[in-house]
Amino acid sequence: MAVPVVRLNHAVLFVSDLERALEFYTAAFGVEVVAREPRADAAFLRMPRSENHHDLGLFGVGADAPPRQPGTVGLYHLAWQVDTVEDLEEARTTLVGLGACTGESSHGATKSIYGVDPDGNEFEVMWMLPRADWGELAHSATTERLDLAAEVARWGGRRTAGRVVEDTPA
Repeated sequence: MAVPVVRLNHAVLFVSDLERALEFYTAAFGVEVVAREPRADAAFLRMPRSENHHDLGLFGVGADAPPRQPGTVGLYHLAWQVDTVEDLEEARTTLVGLGACTGESSHGATKSIYGVDPDGNEFEVMWMLPRADWGELAHSATTERLDLAAEVARWGGRRTAGRVVEDTPA
């Protein structure tokens, strides 16, 4: 019988310098450090709109640790979903400003910006088309040039992350 998984809950990365990684993820994603474990040189981070305990764990392994070489066995990248295509546009601006943007693509049903953290861990920030508009894209995995301005013009204002986060009453 298959394991009845609901969703991926969090990711954990080994980083060479925990404080440098915390600075990067705070600047890039606005994370909240929800817990630290000094004995393991670890920190657990929550994304600003998340209701999860933590979305990302970081474990410092020291500057002498060799980096994983691209194209070798192991994790390729993490993908963080945003709610609107305007959020994706903002992500591009943020990552470019941090010198961390490495590319962008249209994958049909998803539109993606790619980045890399200070240790070379790759990540994707993606926005998903409304499910009703997937059509034949539901069973394809294309990679094409992203025209983000055209996507914003077409899909602007559409929320697709599956839930609306409401402001908490004061």
